[in-house]
Amino acid sequence: MMKTTINDIAKAANVAKSTVSKVLNDAPTISEATKQKVRAIMKELQYTPSSIATQLARQSSMNIGFLMNFDRKDDFLNPFFYSLLGGAESVTFEHQYELTISNIYNRDNDFMNQYVYSKKLDGMLINPSVLDKDIVQELERLAFPFVIVGKPKEDYGCGVTWVDIDNNSGGSMAANHLLEQGYSRIAFLGSKPEDPISDSRLTGYRNVVSTLQGTADNNEYIRLGEANEAHGYRMMNELLDMELPPDSIICVNNFVAFGALKAALDRGVRVPEELGIVTFDNYPLAPYTTPAITALDIDTFNLGVLATKVLFDKIGQVELGRQFQAIKPELIVRESTLRQG
Repeated sequence: MMKTTINDIAKAANVAKSTVSKVLNDAPTISEATKQKVRAIMKELQYTPSSIATQLARQSSMNIGFLMNFDRKDDFLNPFFYSLLGGAESVTFEHQYELTISNIYNRDNDFMNQYVYSKKLDGMLINPSVLDKDIVQELERLAFPFVIVGKPKEDYGCGVTWVDIDNNSGGSMAANHLLEQGYSRIAFLGSKPEDPISDSRLTGYRNVVSTLQGTADNNEYIRLGEANEAHGYRMMNELLDMELPPDSIICVNNFVAFGALKAALDRGVRVPEELGIVTFDNYPLAPYTTPAITALDIDTFNLGVLATKVLFDKIGQVELGRQFQAIKPELIVRESTLRQG
């Protein structure tokens, strides 16, 4: 049996060979109806494109990169990192590309030589910690497609695209939910001040409670520290020792929430009657504690999908309508805050 060629596909679909090539490369100039028709015929005739031939035709590496800057083993154990990668890989696979994962910690700017100047990648998904203004300006000068995954540390200008979870809205959603349940003294247990994710969640919280509990500078219910169980336990005990302790808390992650819940139960504080608890992130612990904890579910898989789709739009030179896109968290209400209704 002879191998099916592009000529065979073009003839069966009644289109030009160049149209079939453009469908293979998912060119934005080809209509969705034509793409679906040609792809259906490819499937019917069991056509498998030659990635090498496609690469040569496009002078492309058929490869995109995901660059991060991790300095600790713990970063790689974070389940959200793998969920993010899973979303990115699902889109990469659809485009018949490969995904290169690179940790550039302690490698200065060598990735520019390794991936950009060498043309080993067609585009990059980049963690904000990898970038500075000089690198961004050089990538822009080269017209090299990239998307920042996470809100950048500074404003790099209108040409730079980034995607993120809307952590600010999440902080406000959590605080508003607690107010609706009849709580009034809402605390925030966050990570270190330099952690941009925690800071964004704290800002959303402050936007809601500042009129109730004083300005950002004198809100005595805010506690920041290492975002782990031990510090959650310690920070919760500090709050419970106050003359007028909070009646509810928002935790930056599951581990802080687990520690805070343990501290409350150890001291005989009833949840949710005397203390309401909301946490960011639904996993790994929130559904399984007693009582189960109300959570803001962060869809990092969808974030990976969105970031990679935007990157392929940039590779295909599609005009983007906005500089940034953000995914709102979803509030999952459980027993830890259900005081009303």
